[in-house]
Amino acid sequence: MACTTILVGKKASYDGSTIIARNDDSGSGHYMPKKFVVVEPEEQPKTYRSVLAHLEIPLPEEAMRYTSMPNAVDGEGIWAASGVNAAHVAMTATETITSNPRVLGADPLVEYQPAENGNEEIPGGIGEEDIVCLVLPYIRSARAGVERLGNLLETYGTYEMNGIAFQDQDEIWWMETIGGHHWIAKKVPDDVYVVMPNQFGTDVFDMKDALTDQNAHMCSKDLAEFIEKEHLDLTIRRSTECKTEDADLPFGRFINPREIFGSHDDSDHVYNTPRAWFMERYLNPKTYRWDGENADYTPVSDDIPWSLIPEHKVTMEDVKYVLSSHYQGTPYDPYLPYGDKKMAGAYRSIGVNRTDFMSAIQMRPYGAEDSRVIEWVAFASNAFNVMVPFYANVDTTPEYLANTTADVSTDNFYWNSRMIAAMADASYSKSLFHIERYQETMLAKGHEVINRYDEQIEKEPDVGKRSALREQANQEMADILRKETGNTLSKVLYELSNQMKNSYARSDA
Repeated sequence: MACTTILVGKKASYDGSTIIARNDDSGSGHYMPKKFVVVEPEEQPKTYRSVLAHLEIPLPEEAMRYTSMPNAVDGEGIWAASGVNAAHVAMTATETITSNPRVLGADPLVEYQPAENGNEEIPGGIGEEDIVCLVLPYIRSARAGVERLGNLLETYGTYEMNGIAFQDQDEIWWMETIGGHHWIAKKVPDDVYVVMPNQFGTDVFDMKDALTDQNAHMCSKDLAEFIEKEHLDLTIRRSTECKTEDADLPFGRFINPREIFGSHDDSDHVYNTPRAWFMERYLNPKTYRWDGENADYTPVSDDIPWSLIPEHKVTMEDVKYVLSSHYQGTPYDPYLPYGDKKMAGAYRSIGVNRTDFMSAIQMRPYGAEDSRVIEWVAFASNAFNVMVPFYANVDTTPEYLANTTADVSTDNFYWNSRMIAAMADASYSKSLFHIERYQETMLAKGHEVINRYDEQIEKEPDVGKRSALREQANQEMADILRKETGNTLSKVLYELSNQMKNSYARSDA
């Protein structure tokens, strides 16, 4: 899937939270209805069967409850995508990433081979369809998520290149697959944020740590041998450099995985690197020169940093803004209203039309322990939608977010969001004001509802009553959301109706 990810360490966020957020985007010309639900342990299978790869994997006996963002249409598998489990561990999977022919030739992807011409069916590896269901119900820390998925990759392989984020209250780990069976993972430093378009991202990796203490780096067991055998490291080093860094590693202790395992295609410069450029330009406007002839980084730079210390603490509103971007304030904005428009729409927007959902998981260090995790949810194109907070430690989610089907309906948040986006896009200059009011209102209401219920939950000693308060808060949030969404749909429908080609000023009244 074409997606965009941002990760925020606890010292980089405004309130000490760890934050992982991702736009889940469908492929070109395709839209997948999504819903926000809770999966109970008894609903988790004992043997997992993938739809696309025809692979069967036995699962551990003890599963935990978890929230999920599955497809609302049957046929391609679950695609749980993002969620939080009962142990307050979260993950988002996956960010589709790129590679290069040398890697894919050395460790080919494990693709499904149907039974034909007298040959038996050969299952494929695991992929985005499967990963959340295979991992999230069974892990009790972000590090444990890396370990479990790493083992699954080495055992079964994968048919695609993916990036996966794991999160608990203290740590965020970012994991990237390499070819069919290899992988790396890096702990996100507490004081930085990370940006990930659809490209191999990690740019500094400590191989010695990954192969020994694993304090902040992990990798597949034979990764060093794999790099050396397949001549993947293209770095030109002085003759003494490797010995200086680490005598046991033929290519040195520190590597640039993006250079070794990633892509460097012309298409990256219109599809991937501009997204990283805009997000870092927004969060670090003074750190580097981002525009003009003497820019340190441009939309087509291959070396845009994977992570930076932000110039100010990152808020949930910042997360939503960068994941909604269509290059506002630059010559690349497809909605550019004035000036030289020759570059307008040149690059792939972050808040693209085919976003299915956005999930931003906020693990707060304060408040009642059982109520600290908030899952912010948005559906459809982020440029026109709203992000709404819900307590993640619940047994059910509100019907307005859980009842999505393939049928277009005003009875659920997904389809309302899709309709608002399409209508507002077509009447942009007239509808933008309504969208801005809608977004500001819901963000303010979201903070207000969570703040109010946090206080009630903090004062309530009874576990069962605290649980009921979380469910009540989520339902109140959904009720407010439904009302404001309906009002906004009415307004953008009115604006678009006034722009119909068959309009006429004169009337009989």
